[in-house]
Amino acid sequence: MTQDLYTTNTSRVADISELPRQGRLLALDPGTKRVGVAICDETQMVSRPLERVERSSWKKLLEKVKAIVSEFDAVGLVIGLPLEFDGSESPMSAEAREMARKFSLSLQIPVAMEDERMTSYAAKSRLWERGLSIKESRSLVDSEAAAIILSDVLERLRADRP
Repeated sequence: MTQDLYTTNTSRVADISELPRQGRLLALDPGTKRVGVAICDETQMVSRPLERVERSSWKKLLEKVKAIVSEFDAVGLVIGLPLEFDGSESPMSAEAREMARKFSLSLQIPVAMEDERMTSYAAKSRLWERGLSIKESRSLVDSEAAAIILSDVLERLRADRP
């Protein structure tokens, strides 16, 4: 809470429509132990998974995400929002919302959230279609899910363009 007292950023999570329309966007698929990571190209046409991040503490996660934002010169961050199948909030939803709030305080780029229902299943399916075994896909599924989340956002942004 001390950080909240001394920061100049607001803790407002942006709407997807407020994300910059050019430049790389970073997406996170938050989990309790691992966080999937994906990035898109500068024209926001294609997303690709990056190496997942092990989640041990907020400070370490923030440092790693800041490093990725800097490395790729990301202009926005999207965090997957885990909702129940009926669209209601899940216990993990509150945690993802808190993560988004903290990132919005700590980063100088807009932070938005995107419904991530079914992305883990879709990610597993994609990996199996590529011929990876269940064992091989375990280490890749989190970031593949983040890439799907980001692809969904990119599709929405393209649809909103005049």
